[in-house]
Amino acid sequence: MGTLMSGAVGDRRVVVIVDDDAAIREILAVAFQAGGFQASAHADAASALDTLDREPMVCCVLLDVVMPGMSGLDALRALNQRGFAAPILMISGSADIPMAVDAIRHGALDFIEKPFDPLRIVARVSEALDAEAARVAARREGVVANATLGDLLTRREREVLALIAEGLSNKEAGRELSISPRTIEVHRARIMEKVGARNAADLVRIVMSHTTA
Repeated sequence: MGTLMSGAVGDRRVVVIVDDDAAIREILAVAFQAGGFQASAHADAASALDTLDREPMVCCVLLDVVMPGMSGLDALRALNQRGFAAPILMISGSADIPMAVDAIRHGALDFIEKPFDPLRIVARVSEALDAEAARVAARREGVVANATLGDLLTRREREVLALIAEGLSNKEAGRELSISPRTIEVHRARIMEKVGARNAADLVRIVMSHTTA
């Protein structure tokens, strides 16, 4: 069963933490409590999904990728099928591009690699909530970004980006384009700099937002 820790008085924003490691659950729960949130901590995905069915004030979910029973990715897919709207961040010991692509396509906002700074995670969640509020406001005002990826990237960079977005590794993308994995890595770094992506998950999310706009 999950345990609920309260944050600031009168603040009902609930962050659901799902990790089979009790120490990580405790560290994150305390950090979010200090940040003014409530934290609902769970050792398995099944009990977390049950909480999400009953708790209307969930503002964010942190899901460990590898857990006994239902994995974090399985839980993510289940939430995506339900149309769950709150941001979902994945916690992983080793986040790679194919995993990031799979998770982003199923609704994840970001990957957080272990070991991590719990205060940074709280800040990342706050940033995600602020960004989502800004996006909602922009949609309401009819604001549309004019820049496209074609305006920002070279032809080769667009080719590299297309393969990355399909989930190919650096080695696989290099084989497709007949260039070295190291060259793919250089292109990817330049692409991330140009589009303002902070990590692999952010890059995939930006690509998907442009292709579905």
